[in-house]
Amino acid sequence: MDNAEMKEVIEEFAFPGVLEECIPFGSGHINDTYRLTFKDGEETKRYILQKMNKNIFTNPVELMENIKNVTSWLKKKIIENHGDVERETLNLVDDREGSPYYKDSQGEYWRVYLFIENATCYDQVESEQDFYQSAVAFGHFQRLLADYPADTLHETIKDFHNTVDRFAKFKKAVEEDVCGRAASVKEEIDFVMERENLAHTLCDLQEQKKLPLRVTHNDTKLNNIMIDDTTGKAVCVIDLDTVMPGLSVNDFGDSIRFGASTGAEDERDLTKVSCDLHLYELYVKGFIEGCAGALTDLEMDMLPMGAILMTFECGMRFLTDYLEGDHYFKIHREGHNLDRCRTQFKLVKDMEEKLPQMKAIVEKYK
Repeated sequence: MDNAEMKEVIEEFAFPGVLEECIPFGSGHINDTYRLTFKDGEETKRYILQKMNKNIFTNPVELMENIKNVTSWLKKKIIENHGDVERETLNLVDDREGSPYYKDSQGEYWRVYLFIENATCYDQVESEQDFYQSAVAFGHFQRLLADYPADTLHETIKDFHNTVDRFAKFKKAVEEDVCGRAASVKEEIDFVMERENLAHTLCDLQEQKKLPLRVTHNDTKLNNIMIDDTTGKAVCVIDLDTVMPGLSVNDFGDSIRFGASTGAEDERDLTKVSCDLHLYELYVKGFIEGCAGALTDLEMDMLPMGAILMTFECGMRFLTDYLEGDHYFKIHREGHNLDRCRTQFKLVKDMEEKLPQMKAIVEKYK
């Protein structure tokens, strides 16, 4: 980014004091992120400045409307609970016009958050306590937003967890077979086709209004939680770009898919891949504790199914991309998406076999 663009953006946000430092920050792959340090007299204050990726999020105005409304709601709830609004939720800094974002002369969209001091987000689970804390945090996120009118939020990515739609796109990819790869992955295709009813499970319950529409995060990985440097406890849920209407069980399920697997997402040795029931139980305990009664009985009953569905959906997406020529997910080797899909399907099969135990664990903490 050139200095003129940076100068324009910084001036439009009217930061108090003198800029002392501007450095690239974090490990995110989507937005360009910088940490700014300003000195105002004796006081030093830090901020996060981000340029939003319009290629991924094609309507940044709607995205920012979601974030503004959700964080305003969270602040209100945190104040009611006598919490610390500067640490327990993201705080947007308005530009000079009072807008939560700024569109620069190049047509790029920018936003600023207060920097959360004395807290860290981790890319890898360093201890079981980290995983547990992430569960508490995402559960607490559900509790604070339990009565938010989710249907008023914009869908930042349409049909993101519509598994029925994903299944239809998968079948189309098989039929068209544009790369001539279908014959070599018949076993994987059959695995998906045998589970067409599974793809309908949560979507049908949502359509029948048996599962309520919730405000969902949709990227419930450990690195989207800030953990206090002193106490080791979760402080704040971050990265709200994919906040939109959805199902609570999907947020839970994606955490299990990623965090309770004994293998990497692209592990080639499938004997190393299974669902670690100890980590699963740790997350169930933390998530239900964080929700503190906000979920319905049926939502809690469907938590194990959320884990299976999110893993199945992800594997199906990897296989679809492989059949279509690897145009969506970045690959680092030939057959990378196929390796990823096989890992997910092994995890699905393992969780299907462990479903009675997974249900019993949920019953234990309900």
